[in-house]
Amino acid sequence: MSRMDPHELAEEIGKGLLSFPVTHFDEHLTFDEKAYRAHIAWLLDHRPAGLFAAGGTGEFFSLALDEFASVVSAAVEETAGKIPVLAGCGYGTAMAKQFARAAEDAGADGILLLPPYLLNSELTGLVRHAQSVCDSTKLGVIFYNRDNAIINETMLEQLCDECPNLIGFKDGVGDIELMTRIYARLGDRLTYIGGLPTAETFALPYLEMGVTTYSSAIFNFLPEFAQDFYAAVRRRDREYVLAQLREFVLPYIAIRNRRRGYAVSIVKAGLRAIGRPAGPVRAPLIDLDANELDELKRLVAGRS
Repeated sequence: MSRMDPHELAEEIGKGLLSFPVTHFDEHLTFDEKAYRAHIAWLLDHRPAGLFAAGGTGEFFSLALDEFASVVSAAVEETAGKIPVLAGCGYGTAMAKQFARAAEDAGADGILLLPPYLLNSELTGLVRHAQSVCDSTKLGVIFYNRDNAIINETMLEQLCDECPNLIGFKDGVGDIELMTRIYARLGDRLTYIGGLPTAETFALPYLEMGVTTYSSAIFNFLPEFAQDFYAAVRRRDREYVLAQLREFVLPYIAIRNRRRGYAVSIVKAGLRAIGRPAGPVRAPLIDLDANELDELKRLVAGRS
C-alpha cells in the first residue's frame, strides 16, 4: 500500500531536489539488489526530497515486469518512509497499467508516466492513454512531457479535470513558451518538475515559470554538489549558478552529447569515477569508452 495520498505527494516532491537513481547490474546484467540498496542508503544521507525508482536513468525501458517490481520494492524498503518513492511506468496502455499496479503493490507513492512505446499519436489519444493509467491506480501520477508524448495546455487541463490523482507535470522538452502557457493556465493545480537531461542547465529560467524542483542525474555521484547547486538556484544566486555551469555542468554535457543514450550511460560512468560502480548499462545503451571515462574522472575529481 502507498504511504502518501496524491495531494501529500504533490506537496512533498515540490519541496526540494529529486533523485532518480541508476539501477545496479552485476557483470551478468542481473539486478544487483544489495548494491542498489546501498546506493539508495547513501543518497538518503544527502536529503533528496523524493526518489524515482526505475525511471529513465534507472533503465526502466530495459526491465521486465518482475525486475521492475523488485527494483521498486527495494527502493521502498530501503527508504523506509523517509521520502516518497515514485516508479517509472510506460509502454502501451495495457502494459502501463500493469506496471502501475506492480508499483502500487510494491508500495510506491506515485507514478512517473513515461511516453508510450514507439508511436506518435493525436493529443486526444494521448489524453485517453494517460487517463486510463490514472484511472487504474490510486497513486499520484506525474505526466512526463517528452519525445512522442508532448501535450499542450488545453489538453493538460482536460486531463487534470478528469484525473484528480494527476498531481505533477515533468517537462523534458524545454519549450519555454509552452511551459509559460501551461503554468499561466493551470497555476498550482500541478507540481512542476524539470526533467530535461542534466536539468541543472535549465533550473534558473524554469524557476521563474513555477518549476520549483527538478530531478538531478548528477545527484547520483555528486550529491553534495547537486544540493549546493539546487540551493543556489532557489536563492537565485545567478553568479554561483553560472560559474558551476561553466566549470562543471557544461563540460559534463559536452561528454554526454557525444553519443546517443549517454544521458544514462554517463551517470553510471560518474559512479564508476567516484569508486561506487553500478555495473554496465543494458543494450541498446552502450557505456562510455576508456578515454571518455578518464575525461569524466578528471572533471569529477575537481568537484569531489
